[in-house]
Amino acid sequence: MEQWIMDTMSQFGYLGIFLLIALENLFPPLPSELILSFGGFMTTSTELTIVGVILASTAGSLIGAIALYGLGRLMPLERQVAFVARYGKMLRLKPEDIRKAHAWFDKYGIWAVLIGRVIPLIRSLISIPAGSTRMRLLPFLLFTTLGSLAWNTFLVVIGATVGASWESIVGYMDAYSNVVYALIALAGAGAIAYFVRRRKVRQ
Repeated sequence: MEQWIMDTMSQFGYLGIFLLIALENLFPPLPSELILSFGGFMTTSTELTIVGVILASTAGSLIGAIALYGLGRLMPLERQVAFVARYGKMLRLKPEDIRKAHAWFDKYGIWAVLIGRVIPLIRSLISIPAGSTRMRLLPFLLFTTLGSLAWNTFLVVIGATVGASWESIVGYMDAYSNVVYALIALAGAGAIAYFVRRRKVRQ
């Protein structure tokens, strides 16, 4: 997959970056870290510019997010969970991933769209509960653009800065992802413990 991604970007430039990032939103196994850091590196060895790569990737993020937002509006939560339960292996998703995204949105509201864009896995899925709750489109587009712009800029600039060592970024981002997943799991366990304890006190 990595070679296909790099070949696509090398052959199609900004268009390839736009399409890959849009697809990454719909197909989480595609690693945005790889796409963006390699895009940053390409600015040091091709005619691509940092600003151009950032704009192309952010446009792709927005298109992918809009598609998932629309999906959220069309499918209620239980249908989303049932769909992932049936086809999740292909997408490397689990039903609890969908529930986590909804729980994240319930907790943080519209801010979840902004914050979620820099959190692995959540960044792709957060658009679905935004659509399910019928979040107004204009704030959704604004927050998605701002969050995506921050994430994309960070990785593209780092890729351009480290140059030929861009692949090392992917390893660091994997570690970052693991830490974030652990924190989300701990937060979820803490919330469950809190509500169970609170319920016992009420009884």
